Formats: sequence, structure tokens, C-alpha cells
Amino acid sequence: MTLDAQTGAAEAPQSKGFARFLPAVARVLMGLGFTVFGLNGFLHFMPEPKQQMSDAATALMTGFAKSGYMFPLVAGTQLVVGILLLANLFVPLALVLIMPVLVNILAFHIFVQPGILPGAILTALELFLAWCYRDYYRTVLSARARPNL
Repeated sequence: MTLDAQTGAAEAPQSKGFARFLPAVARVLMGLGFTVFGLNGFLHFMPEPKQQMSDAATALMTGFAKSGYMFPLVAGTQLVVGILLLANLFVPLALVLIMPVLVNILAFHIFVQPGILPGAILTALELFLAWCYRDYYRTVLSARARPNL
């Protein structure tokens, strides 16, 4: 691995097979998913699920709706992250921003309302991309970080 002279970012050696395209494919798929779901949060163009929501899911969604900020916050986060991923800008930051949303999507579908497939696919893409961009997280994961004064 070498450092880019202009940006100081780590450059991984380029592989020659199809695998070199996998991070870009995962990034675009994840970006498309979150852009569509984020836009849907504001424009409501996707049909409501036909499956009846459980009482717990109804209570949770009612609470989110009554808060007045949770649904716009989640939709806005999804939309911003989706656009960043599609534009290939601040990808490590976008992956960090969307992780709490993904954790809650998975938790919701595990504990409250069955139907985990979309969340599981997006989480798999997230984990794959986080691994691909792991060098950018090394300093954040320092156990005994010291401030620069």
C-alpha cells in the first residue's frame, strides 16, 4: 500500500480480475438503495406493505410519527448517504453515518416485524465496503488516542 502524494490517502494495489470492480458495484447498489428509500421517505412513491404490522411495530411507528423529527431525520440521512455513495464522495464517512440506521433496520425486523431481507442485503454491502475502506478507520479505532495540542 502506498500513499497518494496529493491527498495523503492510502492507495491499495490494483488487482487485475473482476474483483477490482466489486467495491464500486457494492457502493453503487448501496447508494441506489438508500437514495430510493430516502426519497421515498419524503415523496412516498412506494406502496405500503400489504403485510399487517404487529402491535409493537404500530406503536413504534406511531411514536416516531408523533415525534415529528424521526422519519425526516432517517429519510434525510438515507438520502444524503445514498447521494454520497453514488457520487463516490466521503465514502468512509457515509458508511459511518448510515450504520446506526442499518442497526435499527435489522433490530426492527428481528425483534418487532419479520422481513429482514432488504436490511440484511444492505448490511452485507455495508460490512463489505467498511472492510474495503478499513484503512481509513484505523486512526478512529485507536484505543488510546491523544489530542493534538
